[in-house]
Amino acid sequence: MNTQLSSPNAIVAELGERIRTARLNADLTQEQLANKAGISLKAVTNSEKGKSTLLSMVSILVALDMTEQLNAFIPRQVISPIQLAKLQGKERQRATGDNKNNKQPEKRSSSW
Repeated sequence: MNTQLSSPNAIVAELGERIRTARLNADLTQEQLANKAGISLKAVTNSEKGKSTLLSMVSILVALDMTEQLNAFIPRQVISPIQLAKLQGKERQRATGDNKNNKQPEKRSSSW
């Protein structure tokens, strides 16, 4: 699949077709795959049409024993040291417990 020249719709349609092919290669019906994945038949049908939720997609990959493909699909990313240094300057500071400005006023006796 040439993803650089494809639209997002074409990519999800291709992914749906690949799920369908993997299901057929596993000799499963849509209903069997739905039961094995713990999702609805409609979710399997939608996945094969390229209209899947991420949870349904992952459930299907687990049921088809294809989770290793996730590393190729979305490799684990590491934050570069430069980006990490930029983020550290923006860490949220914890408020101090010092309430110097919030002292309660002293009680004065009233002189009526």
